Amino acid sequence: TIKPSLGDEAELTEAGEFFTEAFWTSKVGGTSTLTPYQRSSIERQQVNEFRRRYGGSKLSNPADRRAELLLCKNSDGEFMGCAGVEVDLISKADGSGGTSSRFRAPLMSNLAVGKKFRRKGIAEDLVRATEELARKSWGYDECYLYVEKENVAAVRLYRKLGYRQVWEDDRAKTLIPTEGGKLRSAGTVILCMKKKIGGVGRFLPF
Repeated sequence: TIKPSLGDEAELTEAGEFFTEAFWTSKVGGTSTLTPYQRSSIERQQVNEFRRRYGGSKLSNPADRRAELLLCKNSDGEFMGCAGVEVDLISKADGSGGTSSRFRAPLMSNLAVGKKFRRKGIAEDLVRATEELARKSWGYDECYLYVEKENVAAVRLYRKLGYRQVWEDDRAKTLIPTEGGKLRSAGTVILCMKKKIGGVGRFLPF
């Protein structure tokens, strides 16, 4: 079942803990097992990030929300996956422009599926759910995302689902959990991809 977090702090905390395990232990170039230090550090940052982006401060009226974390759980309440979407400023062309060359559009992020639930179509379902929210509830006809170029599996998935590259940025930075138990900043290449998601649908607030 996929449902919105609606800014619930307990849900966002649990989602941050889930995301730390599901995403960061599978990160390209990183270690497959996090040390207690790495886990606690990343988990703290991730929970704070989810609260900042999707938290209750944006919940004055559910119909006015333009940031949401979608949660996928099984019948036992176990986390299977999550994906976020928010209306944000997107850079045009090569991603290097100032405010004048940016525009607001839905940006999908924080897509992750638990290891034992992969290859079951959950990622595809989460992507479609974010697109439906952006189209039906917010009235947009395009959705954007950023993905690391070296994350070949993710890039392949997004292309399969209809996303096409807009630009790439080879000056981006990412965090890498190392085998030695550290966290280091490393250079990476970010792709901006977009998809046409159809015309404006009827308004369906959560």
